[in-house]
Amino acid sequence: MSLKVIISGASSGLGMALAKHYSKFGATLGLIARNKQPLEALSDELPGASFYGADIRNSQAMQSVAREFIQRYGCPDIVIANAGVSRGTLTENVEDGEVFKSILATNVNGMVNTFQPFIVAMRASGQGSLVGIASVAGYRGLPGGGAYSASKAAVITYLESLRIEMFGTGISVITVCPGFIVTPMTMNNPFRMPFILTAETAAKNIVRIIKRKKTYAVIPWQMAIFARVLKILPNFIYDRLLANMPRKPR
Repeated sequence: MSLKVIISGASSGLGMALAKHYSKFGATLGLIARNKQPLEALSDELPGASFYGADIRNSQAMQSVAREFIQRYGCPDIVIANAGVSRGTLTENVEDGEVFKSILATNVNGMVNTFQPFIVAMRASGQGSLVGIASVAGYRGLPGGGAYSASKAAVITYLESLRIEMFGTGISVITVCPGFIVTPMTMNNPFRMPFILTAETAAKNIVRIIKRKKTYAVIPWQMAIFARVLKILPNFIYDRLLANMPRKPR
């Protein structure tokens, strides 16, 4: 029996790479993006996929997607909350307040809205995996990236809470913290990105993590070491190291 997989943010980057990977193995896909047209353009490449134009910030839209998918295919085996946004922000700029709200609404509330409509069906079936794409950016605050770092720190903690809530239900909650990936989100970064992965390589790693039902993983492994070192650095060292680094464009 083929896997049934939901992926948000599937129109580009990591989400598209995940969709293509699962499609190769005959998965039944529910692919979500705000703009449905780029998804539909891939219909020949992604047989067995259903495309949903929905904004993950809209809980009612996501509930509609879930109802339609479950009625047509049944309960999904895997739900990957991949959609996310990133922009440079500076707290001192009043206009960045709305950017903060948008990033948090998409990256945090959007993940909740992606998972919530499927949990009742997953509980009833006693199986399934909820996969949240977080980031090593959630380990420590990055200058000029306060909104993104805050959103990913919140996602890491939220997924831990959810994992405990799902304990004993048969539902796995998996937190994946990638480092840098070649996607539209990183293409304008004005700084060196160590251990950067292609979206295809990252997708293969994530699929392996999901198959093993590993509850928490950082990719690549080199970034896991790098992130842990950053995490334990005393503030007076961390502050001096990062104070003058180039910042993500606003």
